Amino acid sequence: MKYIVKRLAHGVFIALSVSLLTFMMLELAPGEFFDDLKMDTSVAAGTVDAWRHEYGLTQSAPTRYLQWLASVAHGDFGFSLAHRSPVGPLLWERARNTLVLTVPAMLLTWLVALPIGLWTARQRGHWIDRVCSGATSAFLALPDLLIALALLLLALRTGLFPTGGMFSPASTDVGVVGRMGDFAYHAVLPLCALVVSTLPAVLRHVRASAVEAIDAPAVQAARGHGIRRSRLNLRYILPLAANPLVSLAGLSIAALLSTSLLIEVVMSWPGLGPLLVEALLARDVHVVLGASMLATLFLLAGNLIADLSLLAIDPRIRA
Repeated sequence: MKYIVKRLAHGVFIALSVSLLTFMMLELAPGEFFDDLKMDTSVAAGTVDAWRHEYGLTQSAPTRYLQWLASVAHGDFGFSLAHRSPVGPLLWERARNTLVLTVPAMLLTWLVALPIGLWTARQRGHWIDRVCSGATSAFLALPDLLIALALLLLALRTGLFPTGGMFSPASTDVGVVGRMGDFAYHAVLPLCALVVSTLPAVLRHVRASAVEAIDAPAVQAARGHGIRRSRLNLRYILPLAANPLVSLAGLSIAALLSTSLLIEVVMSWPGLGPLLVEALLARDVHVVLGASMLATLFLLAGNLIADLSLLAIDPRIRA
């Protein structure tokens, strides 16, 4: 409990630091939400000034930041000028859409990376291992944007998959099962883009950890006793390789979130990505702050789960 409390306090400090740095960068950036209205000759200058006063934009930067922190404590996360509503409900809806895409992508990535990584580690030096290493290096060199655009072009040319959104317009008339099937059909393309973007890096780390574990004396002794391969992988190699892989799983959440935001924008998935881009273009400060805080909380939660998992599986860390 002492360790958990310490990590939670550390997480609160990091979240506050991220929010403060984000707010400072937004303050230093030129322009504000009502700049476009100032250029509109049909809107009186006094009206714009009244709106700025009503929404607190005439107050000092420290005052506005403290007011936003108070709204975070109430769960509102500020007020969106573009949507004319509290930011909190807007964020939770978009975060749910992001999570239903990123969580299956993460599970699928690890389900594919673990067996292939263990297999290529056992084939070290063989031509199969060299082919797999070359393929992962090639995919690592590809930008995430290029992967998303290539899959989008494939969908446009073949017509096999929808190119945007979460549901078809007629999905409301097909019942719950049909709506779930329509959602899965729309999620195939962005899910594939996420998995293809994140799999090569995870696969290389799994292979490297497995190679190190295979060379360990305990594994060599178990192999000498004639233990079959499946039992050797599950009882010896995976536990020895678990520490770096569990840490990597926590850290990979940040990479998965950043990749997901880009893919959501390209494939018109209504998650945090399009919301953040729209808020940046509209200079909707509280939405940008809320989205940054939410991404930070996801990262902190993933790292905390990874650290607690390490405490549970490794007695050396507990000592």
